[in-house]
Amino acid sequence: MTTSPSRFQIGETDFLLDGQPHRIISGAMHYPRVHPDQWRDRIHKARLMGLNAIETYVAWNAHEPVRGQWSQDGAVDLGRFLDIIADEGMHAIVRPGPYVCAEWHNGGLPTWLTADPDMKLRSSDPRYLEAVTDYLGRVNEILVPRQIDQDGSVILVQIENEYGAYGADKAYLAELIRLTRAAGITVPLTQVDQPIPHMLENGAHEGLHKTGSFGSRIHERLATLREHQPTGPLMCMEFWCGWFDHWGEKHHTTAFADSAADLDLLLEAGASVNIYMVHGGTNFGLTAGANDSGRYLPMVTSYDYDSPITEDGRTTSKFRAFRDVIAKHAPVPDEPLPEAVDAPTLTVALESVGNPLDAVVTDRGEFTTPPTMDELGSDLVLVEYAASVSVDSQAVLEAEVRDYAWVQVDDRPVGILQRTIGDNSLTIPSGERLRLLVEETGRVNYDTKIGEAKGIIGVPLVDGVEIAGPWQVRTFDVPALGQAVTDASTSAALTNDRAAGPVGLRATFDLEASADLFLDTRGWGKGYAWVNDFFLGRYWRRGPQRTLFVPGPVTQPGQNTITIVELESLTDATARFVARHDLGHEVE
Repeated sequence: MTTSPSRFQIGETDFLLDGQPHRIISGAMHYPRVHPDQWRDRIHKARLMGLNAIETYVAWNAHEPVRGQWSQDGAVDLGRFLDIIADEGMHAIVRPGPYVCAEWHNGGLPTWLTADPDMKLRSSDPRYLEAVTDYLGRVNEILVPRQIDQDGSVILVQIENEYGAYGADKAYLAELIRLTRAAGITVPLTQVDQPIPHMLENGAHEGLHKTGSFGSRIHERLATLREHQPTGPLMCMEFWCGWFDHWGEKHHTTAFADSAADLDLLLEAGASVNIYMVHGGTNFGLTAGANDSGRYLPMVTSYDYDSPITEDGRTTSKFRAFRDVIAKHAPVPDEPLPEAVDAPTLTVALESVGNPLDAVVTDRGEFTTPPTMDELGSDLVLVEYAASVSVDSQAVLEAEVRDYAWVQVDDRPVGILQRTIGDNSLTIPSGERLRLLVEETGRVNYDTKIGEAKGIIGVPLVDGVEIAGPWQVRTFDVPALGQAVTDASTSAALTNDRAAGPVGLRATFDLEASADLFLDTRGWGKGYAWVNDFFLGRYWRRGPQRTLFVPGPVTQPGQNTITIVELESLTDATARFVARHDLGHEVE
């Protein structure tokens, strides 16, 4: 006997599943932030907390970092992620953007798209919509056969994201809706904005059901949302139960009892909810974004978010408190929770292979003025700019760098320029050759600075006079650095366990079995780390994060390799793997 597919609709007061009132109790989990071999574990644990749905963003730049080179397998196999959700007996909410924010690199928009300074992003600009049309077509090919009315998991699809905080182009929203419906999406479409009247109205469209994003003042927020969405179910699409971290700031945590009490108020009011985040995961590689509300602040590598399920998949006191609250309002599986297990601990000495940058360099030639990274290509992170200068005595160098630059005169290090703290000038000694190695430390993911140019902006000055040029420019393939260090044939002796960057270091270590690991970065300065050529992400002594998460599936029984590229200075050439993560606070 076969059963007919289910239907999911918006009724006068409730969501309706096959005609019956249905409350969504969902949690956010972003598939690129979790190793694909750990998706099932994290989704299952979310179900054990009492959730009946999983929500995810779709990051365009994760699927199409180079225009026309679309990927939907491995870490970005959205279809498989949605199928696992269905296997767990849960529903899925998908938010394809095309803009997603999410503290993700460039808000999810590809740098090849945002490099055009004349394109009006997130609008009905025809050039922007042409690219968006292709993108949504690809995503909807994945979503359409996985909708609930086709025996799949998808019950809601969101149009854009927090658009009312950015713009009010109704023609743009109408075109996104048209494209989505024309592709065969039949489930209800939603919008989300903070429950602030002008935001809710700016992002509104008659084809969208309004939802809110908030984490406190529950009754007030729901009342505002109801004023602007008079019928249908109330839903908090982002119930903020934690927060993200910037480099150089404290690690954010929220009292689990306070969050649980607010969740209880939401459910008592009859609202549906999506907990943001139920499991945050990790900004692997170079995927972390940045904020700039007057001061540029890049995100750390961890996206733990103080979630009920930690970065490495442990259940917390917040998890148990949330499960107890949900059990008052909905069925919760009667299954035991897995016990937390400490990771293997070990220590291994690192060996130096010298400066690895020349192994991944491309000479881009000469330019009259310094080109931005965006003018040079997509997703560049490290660019060297060099020019002749004539400095007979000490002089003042001024340059706007986005975001961080190591300055040399005649191959001697003379200082650092850094956007985060407003350092855009320094004293340089006499010399004839100026070099700036500029690093992009994270692209802004919110508001009007999305897509801003990176690298050197404008022409640097010496004592108030523009450097005449020409400028010699070299770019470096940062993701390839890990393999370059692994493959390097020679090693150099370290002095008292210390090394000056740029320098590549490596070591091998043995494991009895594959296991999650936590790489301690104390004693290191600023750089990147890999295990078995899996790009863990950035580390920085600025903190608060002191460990990098190594997913068990990237390790193996027997010999494993760790490689790092240190850009500044390293005072302890040791790789230490510790039992628990350290994000800047005591762990449970």
